[in-house]
Amino acid sequence: MVAGCVAWFTGRSDHTPQSAPPAPSASKPSPTASRPAPQEAGSVPRPPQIADPIAYAKAVAAMLWSYDTRNTSRDQQLAGMRAWMTAETTYADWASISGQVPDPVLWSRMADQDQHASAAISEGHYPALFKQALAEDPSAITEAYVYVVTVHGKQKLAWKGGGGAEDRAVTVAVQCRPDRDCALAAIAPRVAQ
Repeated sequence: MVAGCVAWFTGRSDHTPQSAPPAPSASKPSPTASRPAPQEAGSVPRPPQIADPIAYAKAVAAMLWSYDTRNTSRDQQLAGMRAWMTAETTYADWASISGQVPDPVLWSRMADQDQHASAAISEGHYPALFKQALAEDPSAITEAYVYVVTVHGKQKLAWKGGGGAEDRAVTVAVQCRPDRDCALAAIAPRVAQ
Protein backbone atom coordinates (compact mmCIF):
# COMPACT_ATOMS: atom_id res chain seq x y z
CA MET A 1 0.00 0.00 0.00
CA VAL A 2 2.84 2.44 0.76
CA ALA A 3 4.31 1.75 -2.71
CA GLY A 4 0.88 2.50 -4.18
CA CYS A 5 0.75 5.73 -2.20
CA VAL A 6 4.14 6.77 -3.61
CA ALA A 7 3.05 5.83 -7.14
CA TRP A 8 -0.07 8.01 -6.80
CA PHE A 9 2.03 10.76 -5.34
CA THR A 10 4.44 10.95 -8.23
CA GLY A 11 1.77 10.33 -10.85
CA ARG A 12 3.52 7.16 -12.01
CA SER A 13 2.08 3.67 -11.83
CA ASP A 14 5.30 1.80 -12.58
CA HIS A 15 6.98 2.78 -9.29
CA THR A 16 10.03 3.92 -11.27
CA PRO A 17 11.42 7.02 -9.57
CA GLN A 18 12.69 9.96 -11.55
CA SER A 19 16.22 11.04 -10.87
CA ALA A 20 17.34 14.30 -9.44
CA PRO A 21 20.15 16.08 -11.26
CA PRO A 22 23.56 14.58 -10.55
CA ALA A 23 25.25 15.82 -7.43
CA PRO A 24 28.36 17.95 -7.95
CA SER A 25 30.46 15.42 -6.06
CA ALA A 26 31.55 12.24 -7.80
CA SER A 27 31.14 10.20 -4.64
CA LYS A 28 27.75 8.86 -3.68
CA PRO A 29 26.71 9.89 -0.16
CA SER A 30 26.35 7.09 2.36
CA PRO A 31 22.94 6.60 3.98
CA THR A 32 24.27 8.22 7.16
CA ALA A 33 25.90 11.19 5.43
CA SER A 34 24.22 14.53 5.83
CA ARG A 35 23.83 17.10 3.08
CA PRO A 36 26.46 19.83 2.94
CA ALA A 37 25.32 23.22 4.16
CA PRO A 38 24.12 24.96 0.97
CA GLN A 39 24.58 28.64 0.31
CA GLU A 40 21.58 30.89 -0.19
CA ALA A 41 20.69 31.47 -3.83
CA GLY A 42 19.17 34.90 -4.34
CA SER A 43 16.05 35.14 -2.21
CA VAL A 44 15.72 31.35 -1.72
CA PRO A 45 16.52 30.48 1.90
CA ARG A 46 18.71 27.57 2.90
CA PRO A 47 16.84 24.44 3.93
CA PRO A 48 16.26 24.35 7.68
CA GLN A 49 17.80 21.68 9.87
CA ILE A 50 14.56 20.03 10.94
CA ALA A 51 13.88 16.36 11.69
CA ASP A 52 10.07 16.69 11.88
CA PRO A 53 8.24 15.90 8.58
CA ILE A 54 5.33 18.32 9.11
CA ALA A 55 7.57 21.21 10.20
CA TYR A 56 9.87 20.61 7.21
CA ALA A 57 6.92 20.40 4.80
CA LYS A 58 5.66 23.75 6.11
CA ALA A 59 9.10 25.25 5.45
CA VAL A 60 9.06 23.74 1.95
CA ALA A 61 5.67 25.32 1.20
CA ALA A 62 6.88 28.71 2.43
CA MET A 63 9.94 28.38 0.18
CA LEU A 64 7.85 27.33 -2.84
CA TRP A 65 5.37 30.17 -2.45
CA SER A 66 8.00 32.87 -1.80
CA TYR A 67 10.19 34.39 -4.47
CA ASP A 68 11.63 37.73 -5.50
CA THR A 69 12.37 38.37 -9.16
CA ARG A 70 13.93 41.73 -8.22
CA ASN A 71 17.07 40.06 -6.83
CA THR A 72 16.84 36.41 -7.87
CA SER A 73 17.38 35.01 -11.35
CA ARG A 74 15.50 31.93 -12.51
CA ASP A 75 18.73 29.92 -12.33
CA GLN A 76 19.30 31.10 -8.75
CA GLN A 77 15.73 30.12 -7.88
CA LEU A 78 16.27 26.62 -9.26
CA ALA A 79 19.64 26.26 -7.53
CA GLY A 80 18.14 27.36 -4.25
CA MET A 81 15.29 24.87 -4.58
CA ARG A 82 17.69 22.07 -5.53
CA ALA A 83 19.47 22.56 -2.20
CA TRP A 84 16.29 21.39 -0.44
CA MET A 85 16.27 18.05 -2.32
CA THR A 86 17.18 14.68 -0.90
CA ALA A 87 20.55 13.39 -2.10
CA GLU A 88 19.00 9.93 -2.55
CA THR A 89 18.17 9.89 -6.26
CA THR A 90 15.98 6.81 -5.79
CA TYR A 91 13.42 8.97 -3.99
CA ALA A 92 14.06 12.39 -5.59
CA ASP A 93 11.69 13.71 -8.26
CA TRP A 94 13.42 16.88 -9.43
CA ALA A 95 10.97 17.37 -12.31
CA SER A 96 8.10 17.87 -9.85
CA ILE A 97 10.12 20.53 -8.02
CA SER A 98 11.65 22.39 -10.97
CA GLY A 99 8.24 22.40 -12.66
CA GLN A 100 7.10 24.89 -10.01
CA VAL A 101 9.33 27.61 -11.52
CA PRO A 102 7.99 29.55 -14.52
CA ASP A 103 9.79 29.17 -17.84
CA PRO A 104 12.58 31.66 -18.65
CA VAL A 105 10.35 33.97 -20.72
CA LEU A 106 7.67 34.23 -18.04
CA TRP A 107 10.30 34.69 -15.28
CA SER A 108 11.78 37.55 -17.30
CA ARG A 109 8.37 39.20 -17.68
CA MET A 110 7.76 38.79 -13.95
CA ALA A 111 11.14 40.41 -13.28
CA ASP A 112 10.24 43.32 -15.58
CA GLN A 113 7.30 43.96 -13.23
CA ASP A 114 9.39 43.49 -10.02
CA GLN A 115 7.09 40.63 -9.03
CA HIS A 116 7.70 39.06 -5.65
CA ALA A 117 5.74 36.89 -3.25
CA SER A 118 5.72 35.84 0.37
CA ALA A 119 3.88 33.08 2.17
CA ALA A 120 2.07 32.61 5.46
CA ILE A 121 1.57 28.96 6.43
CA SER A 122 -1.60 28.09 8.34
CA GLU A 123 -1.29 24.33 8.86
CA GLY A 124 0.21 21.02 7.75
CA HIS A 125 -1.04 17.46 8.18
CA TYR A 126 -0.63 13.90 6.97
CA PRO A 127 -3.35 13.27 4.36
CA ALA A 128 -5.82 10.40 4.82
CA LEU A 129 -4.26 8.32 2.01
CA PHE A 130 -0.86 8.38 3.71
CA LYS A 131 -2.28 7.68 7.18
CA GLN A 132 -4.20 4.72 5.78
CA ALA A 133 -1.07 3.34 4.09
CA LEU A 134 0.87 3.63 7.35
CA ALA A 135 -1.91 1.99 9.33
CA GLU A 136 -1.95 -0.97 6.94
CA ASP A 137 1.84 -1.43 7.00
CA PRO A 138 3.57 0.61 9.75
CA SER A 139 7.00 -0.87 9.04
CA ALA A 140 6.94 0.20 5.36
CA ILE A 141 8.07 3.72 6.30
CA THR A 142 11.43 2.33 7.49
CA GLU A 143 12.62 1.63 3.94
CA ALA A 144 12.66 5.16 2.56
CA TYR A 145 11.43 7.31 5.48
CA VAL A 146 9.40 9.35 2.99
CA TYR A 147 6.41 11.13 4.55
CA VAL A 148 3.52 12.68 2.63
CA VAL A 149 2.34 16.01 4.05
CA THR A 150 -0.31 18.47 2.88
CA VAL A 151 0.26 22.14 3.74
CA HIS A 152 -2.20 25.05 3.55
CA GLY A 153 -1.41 28.74 3.60
CA LYS A 154 -1.71 32.06 1.84
CA GLN A 155 0.53 33.58 -0.80
CA LYS A 156 0.83 37.37 -1.01
CA LEU A 157 1.92 38.71 -4.42
CA ALA A 158 3.12 42.18 -5.34
CA TRP A 159 4.31 43.84 -8.55
CA LYS A 160 4.65 47.35 -9.96
CA GLY A 161 1.37 49.05 -9.24
CA GLY A 162 -0.47 46.03 -7.90
CA GLY A 163 -0.73 43.03 -5.66
CA GLY A 164 -3.02 40.44 -4.22
CA ALA A 165 -3.24 37.31 -2.13
CA GLU A 166 -4.60 33.81 -2.59
CA ASP A 167 -5.08 30.68 -0.55
CA ARG A 168 -2.67 27.90 -1.46
CA ALA A 169 -2.30 24.18 -0.73
CA VAL A 170 0.35 21.67 -1.71
CA THR A 171 1.14 18.04 -0.95
CA VAL A 172 4.83 17.23 -0.68
CA ALA A 173 6.93 14.16 0.03
CA VAL A 174 9.73 14.74 2.51
CA GLN A 175 12.40 12.26 3.49
CA CYS A 176 13.24 12.31 7.19
CA ARG A 177 15.66 9.53 8.03
CA PRO A 178 16.39 9.11 11.77
CA ASP A 179 20.10 9.93 11.30
CA ARG A 180 19.75 13.25 9.42
CA ASP A 181 17.64 16.31 8.75
CA CYS A 182 14.62 16.16 6.47
CA ALA A 183 14.91 16.80 2.74
CA LEU A 184 12.41 17.37 -0.04
CA ALA A 185 11.67 14.38 -2.29
CA ALA A 186 8.78 15.47 -4.52
CA ILE A 187 5.68 17.58 -5.01
CA ALA A 188 2.41 15.78 -5.72
CA PRO A 189 0.57 16.47 -8.97
CA ARG A 190 -2.55 17.29 -6.91
CA VAL A 191 -3.39 18.12 -3.31
CA ALA A 192 -4.28 15.17 -1.06
CA GLN A 193 -6.61 15.81 1.84
